[in-house]
Amino acid sequence: MAICDANYCFTIIHVGSFGKESNCNIFKKSAFGKKLYGNKTNFPQPKCLPEDEGGTAQPFVLVGDEAFALHTNLLRPFPGRSLNDKRRIFNYRLSRARQNIECTFGILSNKWRVFHNALLVEPDFAVVITKACCVLHNFIRRRDGYNTEDTQNCEMEDETEKIGVGNSTSVAKEIRDYFVDYFNEPAHELSWQNKVIGL
Repeated sequence: MAICDANYCFTIIHVGSFGKESNCNIFKKSAFGKKLYGNKTNFPQPKCLPEDEGGTAQPFVLVGDEAFALHTNLLRPFPGRSLNDKRRIFNYRLSRARQNIECTFGILSNKWRVFHNALLVEPDFAVVITKACCVLHNFIRRRDGYNTEDTQNCEMEDETEKIGVGNSTSVAKEIRDYFVDYFNEPAHELSWQNKVIGL
Protein backbone atom coordinates (compact mmCIF):
# COMPACT_ATOMS: atom_id res chain seq x y z
CA MET A 1 0.00 0.00 0.00
CA ALA A 2 1.56 3.30 -0.99
CA ILE A 3 1.05 6.96 -1.83
CA CYS A 4 3.22 8.59 -4.49
CA ASP A 5 3.88 12.03 -5.91
CA ALA A 6 3.70 13.29 -9.50
CA ASN A 7 7.34 12.24 -10.09
CA TYR A 8 6.63 8.55 -9.36
CA CYS A 9 8.35 8.65 -5.97
CA PHE A 10 6.82 6.99 -2.94
CA THR A 11 5.86 9.45 -0.22
CA ILE A 12 4.23 6.96 2.18
CA ILE A 13 4.39 3.17 2.17
CA HIS A 14 2.83 0.46 4.31
CA VAL A 15 4.35 -3.00 3.99
CA GLY A 16 3.59 -6.24 5.80
CA SER A 17 -0.19 -6.76 5.76
CA PHE A 18 -1.73 -10.02 4.62
CA GLY A 19 -2.89 -10.18 1.00
CA LYS A 20 -6.29 -11.57 1.94
CA GLU A 21 -7.24 -8.35 3.74
CA SER A 22 -9.12 -5.70 1.78
CA ASN A 23 -7.26 -2.57 0.67
CA CYS A 24 -9.64 -0.41 2.71
CA ASN A 25 -8.98 -2.33 5.94
CA ILE A 26 -5.22 -2.37 5.36
CA PHE A 27 -5.28 1.38 4.76
CA LYS A 28 -7.45 2.11 7.82
CA LYS A 29 -5.08 0.09 10.03
CA SER A 30 -1.93 1.74 8.65
CA ALA A 31 -0.33 4.61 10.56
CA PHE A 32 -1.27 7.12 7.85
CA GLY A 33 -4.78 5.71 7.43
CA LYS A 34 -5.45 6.13 11.15
CA LYS A 35 -4.31 9.75 10.93
CA LEU A 36 -6.38 10.43 7.80
CA TYR A 37 -9.63 8.93 9.07
CA GLY A 38 -8.97 10.45 12.51
CA ASN A 39 -8.60 13.90 10.87
CA LYS A 40 -5.08 14.26 12.29
CA THR A 41 -3.17 14.79 9.03
CA ASN A 42 -1.32 17.99 8.32
CA PHE A 43 -2.74 18.83 4.89
CA PRO A 44 -2.39 22.41 3.62
CA GLN A 45 -5.38 24.69 4.08
CA PRO A 46 -8.16 24.33 1.46
CA LYS A 47 -7.69 26.35 -1.73
CA CYS A 48 -9.74 27.16 -4.79
CA LEU A 49 -9.11 24.81 -7.69
CA PRO A 50 -7.09 26.17 -10.66
CA GLU A 51 -9.01 28.71 -12.74
CA ASP A 52 -11.90 28.54 -10.27
CA GLU A 53 -11.61 32.08 -8.91
CA GLY A 54 -14.54 32.88 -6.70
CA GLY A 55 -15.33 29.20 -6.23
CA THR A 56 -15.45 27.39 -2.93
CA ALA A 57 -12.06 26.46 -1.45
CA GLN A 58 -11.60 22.70 -1.56
CA PRO A 59 -9.43 20.51 0.68
CA PHE A 60 -6.33 18.80 -0.67
CA VAL A 61 -7.21 15.24 -1.62
CA LEU A 62 -5.62 11.88 -2.27
CA VAL A 63 -6.98 9.75 -5.11
CA GLY A 64 -7.97 6.14 -4.51
CA ASP A 65 -9.96 3.44 -6.25
CA GLU A 66 -13.38 2.01 -5.30
CA ALA A 67 -11.87 -0.13 -2.55
CA PHE A 68 -11.26 2.91 -0.35
CA ALA A 69 -13.78 4.79 1.77
CA LEU A 70 -14.69 8.27 0.57
CA HIS A 71 -13.31 10.91 2.93
CA THR A 72 -12.88 14.67 3.03
CA ASN A 73 -9.26 14.20 1.91
CA LEU A 74 -9.67 11.04 -0.20
CA LEU A 75 -11.61 10.90 -3.46
CA ARG A 76 -12.82 7.63 -4.88
CA PRO A 77 -14.85 6.94 -8.04
CA PHE A 78 -18.60 6.48 -8.10
CA PRO A 79 -19.44 2.76 -8.04
CA GLY A 80 -21.74 1.01 -10.46
CA ARG A 81 -22.31 0.83 -14.17
CA SER A 82 -25.46 2.97 -14.39
CA LEU A 83 -23.76 6.33 -14.03
CA ASN A 84 -24.77 9.62 -15.61
CA ASP A 85 -22.32 11.24 -18.04
CA LYS A 86 -20.95 13.72 -15.51
CA ARG A 87 -20.06 10.96 -13.07
CA ARG A 88 -18.51 8.83 -15.83
CA ILE A 89 -16.27 11.76 -16.78
CA PHE A 90 -15.34 12.25 -13.13
CA ASN A 91 -14.46 8.54 -12.81
CA TYR A 92 -12.38 8.75 -15.98
CA ARG A 93 -10.47 11.82 -14.78
CA LEU A 94 -9.89 10.19 -11.41
CA SER A 95 -8.57 7.01 -13.04
CA ARG A 96 -6.12 9.10 -15.07
CA ALA A 97 -4.84 10.66 -11.85
CA ARG A 98 -4.52 7.21 -10.29
CA GLN A 99 -2.25 6.08 -13.11
CA ASN A 100 0.65 7.67 -11.24
CA ILE A 101 0.58 5.09 -8.46
CA GLU A 102 0.08 2.23 -10.92
CA CYS A 103 3.09 3.45 -12.91
CA THR A 104 5.13 3.90 -9.74
CA PHE A 105 4.57 0.26 -8.80
CA GLY A 106 5.34 -0.76 -12.40
CA ILE A 107 8.61 1.17 -12.41
CA LEU A 108 9.53 -0.33 -9.04
CA SER A 109 8.92 -3.91 -10.16
CA ASN A 110 10.71 -3.43 -13.49
CA LYS A 111 13.73 -1.89 -11.80
CA TRP A 112 13.87 -4.51 -9.03
CA ARG A 113 13.03 -7.78 -10.73
CA VAL A 114 12.88 -9.58 -7.40
CA PHE A 115 9.19 -8.59 -7.53
CA HIS A 116 8.56 -10.58 -10.73
CA ASN A 117 8.26 -13.80 -8.70
CA ALA A 118 7.20 -14.78 -5.22
CA LEU A 119 9.75 -13.79 -2.58
CA LEU A 120 11.02 -17.09 -1.15
CA VAL A 121 12.06 -15.63 2.19
CA GLU A 122 10.58 -15.24 5.66
CA PRO A 123 7.76 -12.64 5.83
CA ASP A 124 9.79 -10.23 7.99
CA PHE A 125 12.69 -10.33 5.53
CA ALA A 126 10.27 -9.77 2.61
CA VAL A 127 9.12 -6.58 4.37
CA VAL A 128 12.75 -5.42 4.69
CA ILE A 129 13.43 -6.17 1.01
CA THR A 130 10.32 -4.26 -0.08
CA LYS A 131 11.10 -1.22 2.07
CA ALA A 132 14.71 -1.16 0.86
CA CYS A 133 13.61 -1.32 -2.77
CA CYS A 134 11.18 1.58 -2.23
CA VAL A 135 13.94 3.71 -0.69
CA LEU A 136 16.33 2.84 -3.54
CA HIS A 137 13.56 3.50 -6.07
CA ASN A 138 13.11 7.04 -4.71
CA PHE A 139 16.88 7.63 -4.64
CA ILE A 140 17.26 6.60 -8.28
CA ARG A 141 14.21 8.60 -9.39
CA ARG A 142 15.62 11.74 -7.79
CA ARG A 143 19.15 11.09 -9.07
CA ASP A 144 18.28 10.13 -12.65
CA GLY A 145 15.12 12.19 -13.17
CA TYR A 146 12.24 11.46 -15.49
CA ASN A 147 12.44 8.67 -18.05
CA THR A 148 9.61 8.38 -20.59
CA GLU A 149 10.26 4.66 -21.05
CA ASP A 150 9.18 4.11 -17.44
CA THR A 151 5.58 5.09 -18.12
CA GLN A 152 5.02 3.48 -21.52
CA ASN A 153 3.82 0.13 -20.19
CA CYS A 154 1.74 1.21 -17.20
CA GLU A 155 -1.52 -0.69 -16.90
CA MET A 156 -4.42 0.04 -14.61
CA GLU A 157 -5.96 -2.66 -12.44
CA ASP A 158 -9.30 -4.12 -13.50
CA GLU A 159 -11.96 -1.78 -12.10
CA THR A 160 -14.77 -4.32 -12.19
CA GLU A 161 -13.55 -6.37 -9.24
CA LYS A 162 -13.45 -3.62 -6.63
CA ILE A 163 -15.84 -3.73 -3.72
CA GLY A 164 -17.24 -0.36 -2.74
CA VAL A 165 -17.25 1.06 0.76
CA GLY A 166 -20.28 3.00 2.01
CA ASN A 167 -21.16 5.24 4.94
CA SER A 168 -19.35 8.35 3.71
CA THR A 169 -20.01 11.68 5.35
CA SER A 170 -22.18 14.26 3.61
CA VAL A 171 -19.19 16.65 3.56
CA ALA A 172 -17.06 14.09 1.68
CA LYS A 173 -19.90 13.55 -0.82
CA GLU A 174 -20.26 17.32 -1.33
CA ILE A 175 -16.53 17.61 -2.03
CA ARG A 176 -16.69 14.81 -4.61
CA ASP A 177 -19.75 16.45 -6.21
CA TYR A 178 -17.84 19.73 -6.42
CA PHE A 179 -15.06 17.96 -8.33
CA VAL A 180 -17.68 16.34 -10.60
CA ASP A 181 -19.03 19.78 -11.53
CA TYR A 182 -15.54 21.23 -11.88
CA PHE A 183 -14.38 18.52 -14.32
CA ASN A 184 -17.53 18.98 -16.41
CA GLU A 185 -17.42 22.77 -16.75
CA PRO A 186 -16.38 23.88 -20.25
CA ALA A 187 -13.47 25.90 -18.80
CA HIS A 188 -12.00 22.83 -17.04
CA GLU A 189 -12.88 19.89 -19.27
CA LEU A 190 -10.28 18.12 -21.36
CA SER A 191 -10.89 18.56 -25.07
CA TRP A 192 -11.09 14.79 -25.59
CA GLN A 193 -12.71 13.55 -22.37
CA ASN A 194 -16.18 13.17 -23.91
CA LYS A 195 -14.84 11.08 -26.80
CA VAL A 196 -13.01 8.70 -24.46
CA ILE A 197 -16.16 7.74 -22.56
CA GLY A 198 -18.21 7.54 -25.77
CA LEU A 199 -20.19 10.81 -25.74
